[in-house]
Amino acid sequence: MAISIAAAIERIKSEVGEWLTPQSIEQICDDHGHKWRDRVLGPAITIQLFLLQILNGNTANSHVPRLANIDCTGEAYGQARGRIPLEVYQGLLAQVTVKLPVSTADEGRWRGHRTFLIDGSNTSMPDTPALQEKYGQPSSQAPGCGFPIMHLMAMFQSKTGFLMSLESAPYRTHDMSQVQEAHSSLGKNDILVGDRGLGSFVHLALLGKRDAFGLFRTHQNQVVNFRPGRRHATDETRKNGEKGLPTSRWVKRLGKDDQLVEYVKPKVRPNWMTDEEYAQLPETILVRELRYSIADPGGRTQKVTLSTTLLDPVKYPAAEVAKLYGLRWEIETNFDHLKTTLKMDVLHCKTVAGVEKELTMYALVYNLIRLVMLEAARRQKVPVDRISFVDADRWLAQAMDGYVPLKLRVNPHRPNRVEPRVRKRRSKNYPLMRKPRAILQKELKNKGKSP
Repeated sequence: MAISIAAAIERIKSEVGEWLTPQSIEQICDDHGHKWRDRVLGPAITIQLFLLQILNGNTANSHVPRLANIDCTGEAYGQARGRIPLEVYQGLLAQVTVKLPVSTADEGRWRGHRTFLIDGSNTSMPDTPALQEKYGQPSSQAPGCGFPIMHLMAMFQSKTGFLMSLESAPYRTHDMSQVQEAHSSLGKNDILVGDRGLGSFVHLALLGKRDAFGLFRTHQNQVVNFRPGRRHATDETRKNGEKGLPTSRWVKRLGKDDQLVEYVKPKVRPNWMTDEEYAQLPETILVRELRYSIADPGGRTQKVTLSTTLLDPVKYPAAEVAKLYGLRWEIETNFDHLKTTLKMDVLHCKTVAGVEKELTMYALVYNLIRLVMLEAARRQKVPVDRISFVDADRWLAQAMDGYVPLKLRVNPHRPNRVEPRVRKRRSKNYPLMRKPRAILQKELKNKGKSP
């Protein structure tokens, strides 16, 4: 078979390519107690075929043997994928991901800090009883009329776009319940940037325990008042029925719309934490609140309020902190690459273990593409965010079948570009399914029998 992912990657990063050789894949299988017979579709070949499948937009199983020029059926390949335990796929991803921070430790730093972006998303999958039971679907959809949806929590390295953590959970899962799994990739003095759903006392305190910093948009229900010495809510003010007071205690003014406040530990423990974990959090933490304005072309000026543990206004000027938060939008592009370019928006497997394996392989392929982009940026002497993700995907798919020079398309620099969130191409105007398919089929048959 003329395919070698390890050879393709080794040409650009040998320390990562060594984890994708047949020997290393078989060693991971041994480490997890997976035994196999000597056959054409052994674990090394099967995993390499799986990677090739994802690189080609998660194409059908029946297409994979033709892509790799291997003599087997799509059914045989699917069975071979199913024989490999989920732990083997996860072990392979873990080994590669552990190597990435070593080779990219100096990439995308902000004022000396490694910076990471975190956010939640979701993906759909086939409508099977097992997936419905595990992940669930939106309550607005009647049983039999919707698809199971998996909740995702992802953490990316800023600038390079490497995916450091990807956690799955049922659809009705709050982002905060998954953040501790993502924290395992953080080190001392790292910065985590996220949206308003993650800027709580508990999250900032958890980051503080790891000596890491947090930068989040302030939740819309959080009352923020920049008047020096202003009052805050207490048991007495609540008893008197006073409303509209901030729950934080004012500490110090740092500048216009920039202040230090003290967040107090909530009296109610989050459901996703144990009593012991909650008891280990401090009673108060210092938080910096700052506000800035952005003006969208053709739109009204919007005010953005941030909560952060980057407390020093000299070391971290407010204007620079605002620019740092602006990088959070990179995560939307990263999700778009995963879900649109690589077609992760709809998973294909019909079992819980199957979709988890599929998700793991998506994370691995995505990081390999990012590795190709980073090396191309270094060779072509352009910023990595100018390198085309689509072209890197195509290069990696072709490079596994022979030598292809690593020269990728450089996207044009388009600052302040804006696009309306509308679709020009009209989709077919079919109504949404509001009854299970079996009932609709029965109604159609009965309608045909009626005079």
